[in-house]
Amino acid sequence: MHFISTGQGSTVILIHGLFGNSDNLKTLGRTLEANHRVIRVDVPNHGLSSHWESMDYPTLAQAVIELMDRLSIPQAHLVGHSMGGKIAMAAALNYPDRIQSLIAADIAPVSYQSRHDAVFAALDSIELSLVQNRAQALSQLLNAGIDEGTAQFLLKNLSRSDTGFQWKMNLTGLKTCYANLIGWYNDVAVPLQYTGASLFIRGGESDYVTSEHRQTILAQFPHVKAKTIEGTGHWLHAQKPNIFNRIVGDFIEKNDRN
Repeated sequence: MHFISTGQGSTVILIHGLFGNSDNLKTLGRTLEANHRVIRVDVPNHGLSSHWESMDYPTLAQAVIELMDRLSIPQAHLVGHSMGGKIAMAAALNYPDRIQSLIAADIAPVSYQSRHDAVFAALDSIELSLVQNRAQALSQLLNAGIDEGTAQFLLKNLSRSDTGFQWKMNLTGLKTCYANLIGWYNDVAVPLQYTGASLFIRGGESDYVTSEHRQTILAQFPHVKAKTIEGTGHWLHAQKPNIFNRIVGDFIEKNDRN
């Protein structure tokens, strides 16, 4: 995995969500790097990381641990948003001794219904060979029914070379693996558990984490704490960054054993 490392101290790994990259949690990283080594990753099939034909949460969790091994990091705090939160959960469940604490932002350890069909269709509708500038690509996404905020977020994946525009992300791979990414692997009769410190932060106006998920969360993360940031949706870290960053920073400091 491609990564960016800043700061010094105990390690915090930040993991972005679907269609994102290492810049998504950059503001959080800047607040943490005064006291911690902060590693922001590009998840496989995103950003500058390698493209995979197949991806699921156990293999993505393994990739996080392999990165820690490569960097000689014995333990780390994990912070993940959405898909990144599921990756962080999987790493904690499968490698509990390597994870000092877990923070999952607006995601639950459950399977979800498809939410991104319109986004995939809009991205597929763009004929990159005919795109001459970002404004044209933006116009095509807007015409396909994507709101401007989401469109601008998606266009962070667009890069330009001598031969024209291309996606940094592996769009084909993401579509192929999408069922795995909205699914979950630990919903069995006797699930794996992470008994370390964990925090789930939800947006007050988001439906990604609801009261219906409470028992499923507790079955896998029995020592979980929960916070709600009112007036935010799924993009809580971008909508109210000061509150989000303070909650994350305080939790990490409380559970930092170094």
